[in-house]
Amino acid sequence: MRCILQVFVSGGTGYIGQRLIRRLLERGHSVSALARSASAERLPHGATAVLGDALQAYTFSGRVAPADTFVHLVGVSHPAPWKEHEFRAVDLASVKAAVTAARAGGVKHFVYVSVAQPAPVMKSYIQVRAECEAVIADSGLKATILRPWYILGPGHRWPVILVPIYAFFEQLARTRDSATRLGLVTIDQMIAALAWAVENPATGHRIISVPEIRKSAALRLGRGGDAADRAIAAR
Repeated sequence: MRCILQVFVSGGTGYIGQRLIRRLLERGHSVSALARSASAERLPHGATAVLGDALQAYTFSGRVAPADTFVHLVGVSHPAPWKEHEFRAVDLASVKAAVTAARAGGVKHFVYVSVAQPAPVMKSYIQVRAECEAVIADSGLKATILRPWYILGPGHRWPVILVPIYAFFEQLARTRDSATRLGLVTIDQMIAALAWAVENPATGHRIISVPEIRKSAALRLGRGGDAADRAIAAR
């Protein structure tokens, strides 16, 4: 029998956030979501809006409890090499605020979407995301860090032309690890993996890379169900 969880989501009006909230609500969980007043109406029906500033913990830390899990999805949209200042001003600052609020609210499990690493490109983005991961690790919170590279979905489909190239490099011993680590995942796989992570809390500090995102998504998307979820969580 699945436990009903209280989940707090920051970044709930975005590309991943809206879809994840809908999935969690469909699965019977209670969801509160941080949003600015101007964007709160974009939250899916059924989520409780918490008005605040993701960069300032004091504006929402009092509304995190009684959440079991904090899912942090805030970040600069459309990352590019010239956005390092924005990465530090938004991505890093928001993680620091989220961790502070999660600890104040007694959260048991922190979930964060980072980025696949190491990688030969997007050095500044990866550096800041690594710093974000370090903030979470140093917080003492039990945490799950998901590391996708590129998430295919509506408005995010151009890399699909690279699929044959990925397949080729995954066959070569010297490029297999990189091609797999930096592989593509779909938005459905990402949402399924996030839902799995929420419902199977980490007992320490857990990293879920692209192969594990695909594996947990396969379980969640109908190839084994909740029993299989428990089996993989136990490993």
